[in-house]
Amino acid sequence: MTANRKPNAARLRWQVIKTEHPYRNKTLSLRVDTVALPGGKELPYAYLERAPAVVIVPVTRDGQIVTVRQYRYPVDDWCIEVPAGGTHDTGDASLEEVVRKELREEVGATCGALTKVASFYTAASSSSEKCHVFLAENVEVTREPQTEPSEEIEVKLYSADQVIEMARHGKMKDSPCTLGVLLCESLLRERGYI
Repeated sequence: MTANRKPNAARLRWQVIKTEHPYRNKTLSLRVDTVALPGGKELPYAYLERAPAVVIVPVTRDGQIVTVRQYRYPVDDWCIEVPAGGTHDTGDASLEEVVRKELREEVGATCGALTKVASFYTAASSSSEKCHVFLAENVEVTREPQTEPSEEIEVKLYSADQVIEMARHGKMKDSPCTLGVLLCESLLRERGYI
């Protein structure tokens, strides 16, 4: 690791002595840095390295939000979410291209206008992943989704009001999707979907 990859750590005089990756797969890498702190104390700092991701709040012309009900193996539960996905397999594609790809693959949809709403870290203490939230408008579900073998997905449309309520009251349990929906709330109101 070079100092310029973590300039704030360098300003704090944190020095990376060594970096190991005890586990990697196509979507993440477990990274363990041995860090020397000012004063000489050394400690291991472990976290997940992940590529950036997109969270999409897709709205149809009549104001319905396209959601997915998806089985999530780590928590052994069905989760109501909005479409989302990582950039780990998209090469040099722009975030907007990744949004359109995810809509096609996950829900079989196309969209018109895209608005980037915000960005956030999914778990800043344990992962490097940064999520970029987009509002997709004039969404049309035009064909069957192109899901991966491990994806069990049901596409469902709800009013924007219903999705906001699901996010507020814990019925949407995936935190990036929940935050993505809530970050879009004022724009959904401003554009007359709520």
